[in-house]
Amino acid sequence: ALDDVSIEIPRRGFASPIGASGCGKSTLLKIIGGLLEPSEGEAYVNGVPVEGPEQDSGYMFQDATLLPWRTAEANVLLPIEIRHGRKRAKASVGRARELLAQTGIGPFAEAYPHQLSGGMAQRVAICRMLVTEPTLLLLDEPFGALDELTRETMNEDMQSMCAHSGAAAIMVTHSIPEAVFLSDVVYVMSSRPGRIVDTIEINLPRPRDFETTTSQPEYLEDVRRVRHALTTGSGGSPTGDTDGRYH
Repeated sequence: ALDDVSIEIPRRGFASPIGASGCGKSTLLKIIGGLLEPSEGEAYVNGVPVEGPEQDSGYMFQDATLLPWRTAEANVLLPIEIRHGRKRAKASVGRARELLAQTGIGPFAEAYPHQLSGGMAQRVAICRMLVTEPTLLLLDEPFGALDELTRETMNEDMQSMCAHSGAAAIMVTHSIPEAVFLSDVVYVMSSRPGRIVDTIEINLPRPRDFETTTSQPEYLEDVRRVRHALTTGSGGSPTGDTDGRYH
């Protein structure tokens, strides 16, 4: 899936690997998170080799994957309960409620997943990811199933939550505008086997407001640069998404 991929994410940095379907973006994320073992090479988090599911990483999938029989608050506390037991989880209720309040869904702490909209469920998933205070966030197309307006709001929320937590983040996305809006660096990947064919630095000022930032000439130029790199690759030949889903 991957060939000679080497990237380095600084503390508090936000990076987005982007490329054709099947180029190994999600595989790369799973290797960093310790969910897959690389056939060669190594991954390090905070200078320590990854040898299994990473305690310092928080993982978020495209689907919120909430347990339907647990309230929003109980879903947020699940990682603490699994790692440290119910007593520690009970002692962390205040932290869970603080995170839910920060994402604007504090009043729904006792709601069950079927009572939440898609955007609200994803906010709960963000809180669940952050409750253990990870130093690295791994985001696998977390907003791909949301409508456009909700997705824009979630982009702003994710930027704010990352800044507040101080964690570094790596996000897989098919959306070029989303990658540029959120990232400090975009890694453009070739078709399978995935390789890094271009590294594009994004120097837009933070904090970024979606309406203001996306109208700036610098933002539009960065989107154009990423799109050009995706469609030409390293050898000048088209590398477009196999199912035509670049946005």
